[in-house]
Amino acid sequence: MKLKMLCIAAMLAGSVANAQDVKCEKSKYGADDQIGALNTITEAKRLEAVKLVKRGKAIRMGIETNSKTPAFPPRTFTMTILTPGQVGGATLGETKTTYNDDIVSGWLGIGSQIDGLGHIGIDNVYYNCVKAQDFVQADGLKKYGIETLPAIATRAVILDMVALTGKDPVPEGTAFNRKEIDAAMQRQNVNIGKGDVVLFHTGWTKLIGKDDKRYGSVEPGLGVEGARYLASLEVALVGADTWGVEVLPFEDPNKLFLVHQILIAQHGIMLLENVVSEEAIKDGVYEGLFTLGVHRMTGAVQGIINPVLMY
Repeated sequence: MKLKMLCIAAMLAGSVANAQDVKCEKSKYGADDQIGALNTITEAKRLEAVKLVKRGKAIRMGIETNSKTPAFPPRTFTMTILTPGQVGGATLGETKTTYNDDIVSGWLGIGSQIDGLGHIGIDNVYYNCVKAQDFVQADGLKKYGIETLPAIATRAVILDMVALTGKDPVPEGTAFNRKEIDAAMQRQNVNIGKGDVVLFHTGWTKLIGKDDKRYGSVEPGLGVEGARYLASLEVALVGADTWGVEVLPFEDPNKLFLVHQILIAQHGIMLLENVVSEEAIKDGVYEGLFTLGVHRMTGAVQGIINPVLMY
């Protein structure tokens, strides 16, 4: 709620300030481009990433999604299990078949998720300078729907900001800009390359179920300069084990979700939220083969995900 109040209080001033900081840019991949920075993941890049698998270990990077998963207001999630047509324990046919089905009611922007290119705009103008009126409809996006995303397989680089700062979790309001990103790379002896997925490990998901109010209202995360730096490196995706990836409170309270605008709307770099890398960090692993097959729900803005990291 704290963040919601902050957003409302600064909305008018923020919309003007943001427009001065970020403007739409035409995609270098053409007028029909719908996948943005994912174009940087080439066949050669995938082959290089496969070579990072040394132990044969695969880990899940998604958190569980349920009715208690903290989410940005007013997002909710519920599930109902049914046994259709089997009233009173009835069975089907000679085989006495029984079955269960499930109904989900909720938002796709909850838990571990990917923010698509239709999620964030700048004054109703989105990636590749496409206007909202030309693709946003109530029954689904007519462009930038999640179904357009390809199978993703590339190198992931995990930046351990807990180790860098010596604090677990990293305190809210801690911004990761070029200085911090370079320091983390140097400490871990890794580099970020074109087509990589960059993931920040902050320890923030430890708060889920323990201090949901703090978890969902503030966070450490990527700063404005850091976002522009990663964009200059031509990364494919940026993510973190936080609900919003970017630092909160914002570096400038009048510039709301400017990091989202820079990455998604300006550079076509989609965001991965609530992506946990704790197991890899415990194993002393800072890079690996990142894979993600996003659901193909036509016209969806976002998607609940469970990425897999192999190393």
